[in-house]
Amino acid sequence: MSDQIVISALYKFVGLPNYQAMRPEIMENFEQNGVRGTLLLAAEGINGTIAGTRVGMDRALAFLRSYSGLEDLDHKESYADEIPFKRMKVRLKKEIVAIGLDDVDPTETVGTYVLPEEWNALISDPDVILIDTRNEYEYGVGTFQGAVNPHTYVFRQFPDYVKNNLDPNKHKKVAMFCTGGIRCEKASSLMIEMGFDEVYHLKGGILKYLETVPQENSMWDGECFVFDDRVTVKHDLQPGEQDHCYACKRPLTAEELAHPDYHIGVSCQYCVDQIAPETIAAYEKWQKELTAMQPKREKKGRKRS
Repeated sequence: MSDQIVISALYKFVGLPNYQAMRPEIMENFEQNGVRGTLLLAAEGINGTIAGTRVGMDRALAFLRSYSGLEDLDHKESYADEIPFKRMKVRLKKEIVAIGLDDVDPTETVGTYVLPEEWNALISDPDVILIDTRNEYEYGVGTFQGAVNPHTYVFRQFPDYVKNNLDPNKHKKVAMFCTGGIRCEKASSLMIEMGFDEVYHLKGGILKYLETVPQENSMWDGECFVFDDRVTVKHDLQPGEQDHCYACKRPLTAEELAHPDYHIGVSCQYCVDQIAPETIAAYEKWQKELTAMQPKREKKGRKRS
């Protein structure tokens, strides 16, 4: 596995008053070490997924941990044969995960962490309501057995979902999960502030569960959407079977890939009417150049059981 690309997902809520000055320093270090991906920096912390060689990744992570407050920065690793990112981006944000509420602070209030090894027992409790805090298209790719779909399209809609559908007097035990754990930090903080007493969330998120829990003991159905060119991952964090739209990044099934409005490297039925003509023209030009440089890529489709 030493010759494979290392993919590291990381986040931490911590005060970073000088986060703007960190951006050029991180960009320079990561480019020197051949690391690509996306990092978000805000006054409230850091969040992102990066990829590189083992040596490059170790050096990049060591550099991040040299900053005050990030000494114990945790990360989750998976592997791929190629870097699933085209470039390195470090973006300055108001929030590292946007919920749109200034009074939600995971460094002050957060729910109870549940280890992946203990997750099955918790969500098997009939008194527990299990909520998938991710977006609609992520839920459609895969989720835990019995999970509630909030039908949100952006995380900013989650507070309204809680307000309109959940009751602290009725829903005594709430368990939540997301891809890597970061959304649940804010979601659990929000719910505790709204009066929910027992709020649990999966430590390390779905990725840690798929890495830790053997498939034969798993309560996860489907695949897990990830925000890079792998599109989805399965148990043991192996690349999944699903492809995605180049423009809107939405995961697509085999049926959606066969839709007349799907154009590889350009757009799909969900975004074709929302993209400016000049953008479509640029995507088409790039796709033609890409096709000329390499063999035509075989389309992937999710296997149906």
